Amino acid sequence: MPQTDDVETIDPYPPLGTLKAFAEDIWVVDGPVVQMKYIVGSLPFSTRATVIRLPDGRLWVHSPCALTDGLRTELDTLGPVTWLVAPNKLHWLYLANWQRAYPDASTHVAPGVETKAEAGGFRIDAILGDAAPTQWAGTIDQVLVPGSFMTEADFFHQPSRTLIVTDLIENFEPERLHRRWLALLMRLGGVMAPTGSTPRDLRLTFLPHRAAVRDAAATMLNWQPERIVLSHGRCYTRDGTATLQRALAWTNVKTA
Repeated sequence: MPQTDDVETIDPYPPLGTLKAFAEDIWVVDGPVVQMKYIVGSLPFSTRATVIRLPDGRLWVHSPCALTDGLRTELDTLGPVTWLVAPNKLHWLYLANWQRAYPDASTHVAPGVETKAEAGGFRIDAILGDAAPTQWAGTIDQVLVPGSFMTEADFFHQPSRTLIVTDLIENFEPERLHRRWLALLMRLGGVMAPTGSTPRDLRLTFLPHRAAVRDAAATMLNWQPERIVLSHGRCYTRDGTATLQRALAWTNVKTA
């Protein structure tokens, strides 16, 4: 299970725990750095949630981060929190806290997250698929990226043409990394800004499903995003389609 920690090896994106406008009806919330277990030891990662307000005013929350009293006040002013989304089996750490705060919100998770529910103390209301559920279809599209380690659900906010990914693309800024070993690891992993991409170790887990992954990449490119929200590292606020084409070139996806 990932653990929060007062990590000095990587800087988060302050101010933390507050809504930051990203596009029309989309906000990001930067959270604390967490330690994720890795092959040996653990690695620090900055965290980020994404909030979308649907046309009827209800709120959709992707990869919920630490929930503070201040953030809760902001959200309650913005609209009713109606959906909580865990996009892969690594992004569930705060679900139980959010469910306690918003007991009427429905929790939708990517395939594989159900294996974490008992340990994480959270319930699951629906498993995400390639087709958006009726609750947000027409505003948010989605696609599954299947892998042998995990499956990730990625999303597209149609009105603002914003793509939302989790670990499929990471983009760590070197000036925020304060240990040489960590900067070297991120560079070797192919996730250093400004040319972030899919971590090379994660790519290996997608290879057994390369055709489906390539199809998912094609779906995202066909959405023609203008901007991309990332869970880890600097987001892309322009040239989204070209950035996506570059970042996912390893899939051998063809442009339409």
